[in-house]
Amino acid sequence: MLQNVLLTREIYASEEHKMMREMIQDFIKNEIMDHIDAWEKKGMVSREIWERAGELGLLCMDMPAAYGGSGLDFSFNALFIEEMGKKGISGPGFSLHSDIVAPYLLKYGTEAQKQKYLPPMATGKLITSIGMTEPNCGSDLQAITTSAVDQGDYYVVNGQKTFITNGFMSDMSIVAVKTNLGTAEEGVSLLIMESDAEGFEKGIPFKKIGMKSQDTCELFFDDVKVPKENLLGEEGKGFKIMMTELARERLSVGLNAIGGAEGAIENTMEYTSTRTAFKQPIASFQNTQFKLAECATQLQLHQAFLDRCTQLLSKDELTAESASIAKYSATEMHGKVVDECLQLFGGYGYIWDYPIARMYADNRVARIYAGTNEIMKVLIARGLFKEL
Repeated sequence: MLQNVLLTREIYASEEHKMMREMIQDFIKNEIMDHIDAWEKKGMVSREIWERAGELGLLCMDMPAAYGGSGLDFSFNALFIEEMGKKGISGPGFSLHSDIVAPYLLKYGTEAQKQKYLPPMATGKLITSIGMTEPNCGSDLQAITTSAVDQGDYYVVNGQKTFITNGFMSDMSIVAVKTNLGTAEEGVSLLIMESDAEGFEKGIPFKKIGMKSQDTCELFFDDVKVPKENLLGEEGKGFKIMMTELARERLSVGLNAIGGAEGAIENTMEYTSTRTAFKQPIASFQNTQFKLAECATQLQLHQAFLDRCTQLLSKDELTAESASIAKYSATEMHGKVVDECLQLFGGYGYIWDYPIARMYADNRVARIYAGTNEIMKVLIARGLFKEL
């Protein structure tokens, strides 16, 4: 067993974490696994699974109870992310909702904004997304062109966003816009935009290589009127807010990666122990054992580092550089592990009915979203050469 080799992870050793892990595993087994095929055909999950996650207290777990959360620390969110990753579940965009949108509102929202949006987010009755990327603007968020023109009591928003996780299902999106275009005060601002607003349209969900059950689409804004009270934080401070909060998003991607790598290794150990070649289990061959030993070693090293990052984030001490290292290194490791594991499945590794095939297709985008791994290297390098 893989756990015979890996060190006990103190970060998840409490009785509360053990109980939470059991509940999450039951939730995945009983309420997600049987629906994946149907969700993939539809291109999105059901609203019911969101509400069920809310009923179990699995959404916005580290949000204060006053706003409907469980008042736990981030390690419980991390545990949920990893357990979903182990089973290769990419459908419900729970982490984006709980680990990106909710913290934005909690840290920068007015009390009225928090009271309006956070409680229904915790129940899963309000599904959220975040609109940053544009068709001609990926990692360079300062180059966005979606505009918000001040009209006194409201802004008029025009533009387009793309690659939006939860986009089609979302009821509300935090959207990055340019305010005060063409003036000395021009800058990026964040607006809370409800999807039923006039002029707010959603594109047809993309057909993707992987993550087929997670809806990802474009958002279009045609003279959308957004009340001034929907400004999140200060006008022109949106870029600073996004840069501050991206550390959590990138750690979340890294956590999903180590969960996914662990699941791939366990899945492959089980398969190679029962599949035979030349009248003996594939697992008995030295090549199989060495490949999985290499994978387990990389997993253990990354678990140790990401556990430390999780502890730092819980204390609000995680730096942008450490988060970038976590995202970059863990996703690269995940890709290599899944590739090695798929090879050990032989031809069956290429069949969609086998979880390893889904894992192979799903994990590739992790090196792209939340900032490409090339951008991660830029951020790490900037930290190394701050004096230059």
